[in-house]
Amino acid sequence: MKAAASIDLGWLRYYDPNKRLLTGSRYLIAKRIFDLVIVIGALPFWLPLIGLLALIITVTSPGAPAIFVQQRTGMGGRRFSLYKFRSMVPNAEELKAKYAHLNELQWPDFKITNDPRITRIGRFLRKTSLDELPQLFNILIGDMSLVGPRPTSFGPETYQLWHTERLDVLPGLTGLWQVVGRASLEFDDRLRLDIVYIERRSLVLDLVILFRTFTAVLEQRGAK
Repeated sequence: MKAAASIDLGWLRYYDPNKRLLTGSRYLIAKRIFDLVIVIGALPFWLPLIGLLALIITVTSPGAPAIFVQQRTGMGGRRFSLYKFRSMVPNAEELKAKYAHLNELQWPDFKITNDPRITRIGRFLRKTSLDELPQLFNILIGDMSLVGPRPTSFGPETYQLWHTERLDVLPGLTGLWQVVGRASLEFDDRLRLDIVYIERRSLVLDLVILFRTFTAVLEQRGAK
């Protein structure tokens, strides 16, 4: 596996897929309950924070809604509306073509270090991963899970055949490649990590990835 050649995945050896207590539909039901218990239980904390951040974005960067809605590819290749805080100027999509030559990843992925379209509050939101907070609504709806492959903005028609394995599961708020500290991996390498997760996924591994995500954000090395 190419991605594993330069990334330490040794800790995954403790998560033997042959020793999982829950598999198949039992795991999926338990995972859904797991998501809802955590998200609903934490609602008194994250809902007021969403309101506060939305107000700050509206005041500091007027001209567009604080919540940015984007079509993403989910389980089975179905497109769904993903919610996140707007971290860019209102005309960011129009400016994308202007800065296309600065793209650091293989198209259709798009990433620019120090992207000039990002607002001041947007930089803070991205650095702390708070821009992803509205996706807790996606989890409540059932479009996403807490842990899984990140949903892509490009459609399933751009996927190669082996890419489609990631569409067998719900996309996640965070995932394996977010916690290994690599924000600039190309899509193929990220997908290899997604497949590692899919083959080993369990509630225990989900808890470990959530903990490592929290640690990565605190260390300011979280990736999207």
